[in-house]
Amino acid sequence: QIQVVESGGGSVQSGGSLRLSCVASGFKYTSYAAYDITWYRQAPGKERELVAASTNLAGNTNYADFAKGRFTISRDNAKKTLSLQMNSLKPEDTAMYYCNARYRRADYWGQGTQVTVSS
Repeated sequence: QIQVVESGGGSVQSGGSLRLSCVASGFKYTSYAAYDITWYRQAPGKERELVAASTNLAGNTNYADFAKGRFTISRDNAKKTLSLQMNSLKPEDTAMYYCNARYRRADYWGQGTQVTVSS
């Protein structure tokens, strides 16, 4: 059973930084490297939205417009980890951040880690 676990959330002031980690485990038939790994977030009363994504073997990355220039993802296939470095945080970045691992029809979510940015 594949598990996805997020960590690193917390409370920071506007302009601060946080580094989130997404660690996955339980890969038996398909390697972690084959999965697309994506960070999403959901603020209270809003829909879940994509933050940044790392595609599988192609190694491409994709960022939401609000993340460009402030957020950076880094992937370590050996450690089965996708990190999200968030700089220049704003109060509107306050949300629950979720990690998703997807390969074909297989789709796995973590429980999320809360990020709160105060002004």
